[in-house]
Amino acid sequence: MANALLWQPFWLTPVKFILQPTTLMFATAALASGALLIWSSLSGRSGSRGLSTLQTTQLINSKNAIVVDLRDPAEFAAGTVTGARNMPAETVPERLVELARFKSRPLILICSAGQRSGRAVAEFTAGGFTEVYNLTGGVNAWREAGLPLVKGGQKDSVTPSGKKEKV
Repeated sequence: MANALLWQPFWLTPVKFILQPTTLMFATAALASGALLIWSSLSGRSGSRGLSTLQTTQLINSKNAIVVDLRDPAEFAAGTVTGARNMPAETVPERLVELARFKSRPLILICSAGQRSGRAVAEFTAGGFTEVYNLTGGVNAWREAGLPLVKGGQKDSVTPSGKKEKV
């Protein structure tokens, strides 16, 4: 009888391990963590397509992307990405027509840390822009990467034909 109690089916040992409370707790935490990572990578922040500073410079150089700085004019004047246009976030809905001629070009939205620009991606997309991106980390990430900022904003802007015009 004692021998019969010591013998167990081969599958019972893993089942006992899995059913232990600590194992269940760690497995649940791992699954929840993995689900959150997958969800955040698929959904993006506020529906935005975030770009790193490297991806941003590549897009500006290779596809002549338009950069729109959504910070207020004082922040913009303190330093922004070369060639950026200032359009404070609260004025975006009524000022989208100003950029209508650039709908066929990539648009990169920037702000201080990437929060305002992340939210504004949906507004620009709803306005008919097809390639709208958000600089992840905003101007703060740009500065931390050691990339140049121009004070007072850009004096010239680029037309769709590539010619410079006075702003």
